[in-house]
Amino acid sequence: MATSELAALLERRQRIIQMAEEAEEEEEAKQGKNDEDPAVTPSPNTTPPPVPLFPSMRIRNPYTEFHEFTRKEIQRCQKTFNTYDTNKDKFIDFDELKHMMEKLGSAQTHLALKEMIREVDEDKDSKISFREFLLIFRKARAGELPEGSGLYDVYRLMEEIDVGKEGVKGAKNFFEVKIEQLTKVSQFEQEIRDEQEEKRRMAEERKTRKAAFKATAQLFEHHK
Repeated sequence: MATSELAALLERRQRIIQMAEEAEEEEEAKQGKNDEDPAVTPSPNTTPPPVPLFPSMRIRNPYTEFHEFTRKEIQRCQKTFNTYDTNKDKFIDFDELKHMMEKLGSAQTHLALKEMIREVDEDKDSKISFREFLLIFRKARAGELPEGSGLYDVYRLMEEIDVGKEGVKGAKNFFEVKIEQLTKVSQFEQEIRDEQEEKRRMAEERKTRKAAFKATAQLFEHHK
């Protein structure tokens, strides 16, 4: 991988992590303000109803939560998700899902589309977040989606087959996927190590260039 590509990959990773951390800090700050505001402090005799916190409502880093996927796979899913999130609200709603399935060549009925959303809609908001979108691929690789279902078609039509490894086109064998999943974590860790090594190497190169420039400047001053 070229140096510019690795640097861009590292920058994207840092930006994603930073955005998640900032969002968490903002949420904590809001929560702290509510705790201090007497206007929203519940009465001692009143027990406030619990607010359910579904997995898709939590801010998480997809690279760590979905460790069975490589970084390239997650980035490919993010690109596809963004393509069909036409109103850019970070969700795929019913109409956007309908459009996506038509573009993928697997148009669905009204009821089938609603069932597709229901299958992964953990926070019950009747639309699909990016995390819920990734759940489609997790469920498919775990063998939890019936072949022929709308969600399985999303997986089947988007999954890129490595011809050099598989030899032929088609869906990957379920047991082969299970074996591959065991190696995905180590692949992810190796990618992180590679990024750190590239960052260290680039820092060394900058240091070397700076020293060379300084030496040249001193030599020039000596010959004045």
